[in-house]
Order: sequence, then structure tokens, then C-alpha cells
Amino acid sequence: MRAGLNPLHWSFRARFGLGFVLCVVLLAYALYVQFSLHIQPCPLCILQRIAFMVMGVVFLLGALHAPRARGRWIYTLLVTVAAVLGAGVAARHLWLQMQPPNPFGSCGAPLNYMIDNLPLTAVIRKVFIGSGDCAVVDWRFLGMPMPFWTLLCYVLLGAWALLALRVRE
Repeated sequence: MRAGLNPLHWSFRARFGLGFVLCVVLLAYALYVQFSLHIQPCPLCILQRIAFMVMGVVFLLGALHAPRARGRWIYTLLVTVAAVLGAGVAARHLWLQMQPPNPFGSCGAPLNYMIDNLPLTAVIRKVFIGSGDCAVVDWRFLGMPMPFWTLLCYVLLGAWALLALRVRE
């Protein structure tokens, strides 16, 4: 197999460029689900989108910069941190969806309302204590809810960034 066709032989720039494209595709699909399928995101969904945005920006900056050794470690560390944080939110969201239904639970007000009207610490606390609406499974693919798939994407994109360190150019 030619090196150009094998993603494990791509340059750091190409690998980070693909990471950026994948983050854009994931965010575009989230917007499609919201605006075309009319499934409104809960606060945990919004935090997962933010993690993908951060990863996408770092992937893009890394692809444009194409740094050498130390710079590669920095970009990879930033992507990995965002992936771990996103995976933590997705795992919490998945856990909430696997709990028995709670008729009194709710994620509360929309995230933008909470940010405008509550202190930041209260918003963060409410987002991570989310239940009810966050526990509702509105979407499935192959029998698994969206937080499962986002968790898988965080793991794969984080691993992809780590593999970019193996480039010997």
C-alpha cells in the first residue's frame, strides 16, 4: 500500500487536518439533528459540542502550524485534554440515560438562560447534576443513544491525535 493511502503514514499536518474535518462533520450532524430532526440539545449535549469545537480548533491550528517535536506534543496534549473532558461529559450523559425514569427530574432551564441569569458556578453545578430531560433518549443508532457515539468519537479522536505523535518527518 502506498504511503499516501495509508493514514498511519500521513504527515502530522494531514492527520490533524483529518481530525479537524471529522470534528466539523460531527458538529454539522449535531446541528442537523437539532434543526432538521427538531431534537433540542440538553445542557450536557451543549457541553459535548463545545468539547468538539475546542478539539476542532486545536486540530485546525495544529494542521496549519505543522510544528516540530515540542509543538506537536502541545497540540496533542490540548486535543487529548478536550477529548478526555468531552468523554467525561458523554459518559455522565450516558449514565443518566441508563438510570430508571425519574418523573420529577429535569435538566432545568435551557443553558443560555442559565448562563444569563445564574452565577457560573451554579450553571456548572446544574449542568453536571442534570437528569430528566438529559435522561430522555430521543435518538438511537444501532440501538445505542447519541452519548454513546459521542463518547466513542472522543476516544477515537483522542487516540488519533496521539498517533500523530508517531510521525517521523
